[in-house]
Amino acid sequence: MTSESTSAAITSPPTSPPAKRVKTTDTTTTSTTEPSSATTAATTTTATMASTENAGTNSGTTTTVPVPKLDQSPPLLIKKLSEKARLPTRGSAFAAGYDLYAAKATTVPARGKVLVDTDISIAVPAGTYGRIAPRSGLAAKHFIDTGAGVIDADYRGPVKVLLFNHSEADFAVAEGDRVAQLVVERIYTPEVVEVAELEESVRGAGGFGSTGTN
Repeated sequence: MTSESTSAAITSPPTSPPAKRVKTTDTTTTSTTEPSSATTAATTTTATMASTENAGTNSGTTTTVPVPKLDQSPPLLIKKLSEKARLPTRGSAFAAGYDLYAAKATTVPARGKVLVDTDISIAVPAGTYGRIAPRSGLAAKHFIDTGAGVIDADYRGPVKVLLFNHSEADFAVAEGDRVAQLVVERIYTPEVVEVAELEESVRGAGGFGSTGTN
């Protein structure tokens, strides 16, 4: 080897290695990449379970809420004393009284009175009594009234209706006619206490028209 060749070999710079390529990841693409099927399935399952639990909770709440029951009135007990007897009935859902029916035909004389058989006996609920009241139609059209109409809770005899005829003509009662009405009312029986004086009131002893006529 010559000296020139040796010098060229020594002074020539070494050849640079090729530059390495750097792999660049697109963060935007990575962040918007669709989730894997496993992730989607897990999310769907969780949502379904939550919906099912909510539905179960709502359903349980609906079925377990207690429904208040309306207090039912005790029954009015009726016993028929003959085949001609009829059970009392109400003319409408809001009627206060029960219509009473005549079991036998009879006549109420003009300016007179008669006792009409109903052929029933009754037992009113405890704490009440039965009041026999006139029917408005008979009173308005025929001047027929009733009297002595209190039925005590412990009375078990036959119910009869005392009819008064205030007109100048006889009044005929046919079998099955409605002659009066039975009203069941609450009754209070306070203890009787004797006192020396009563508490004063604005009205005082005034009565029998003392407050005026109109």
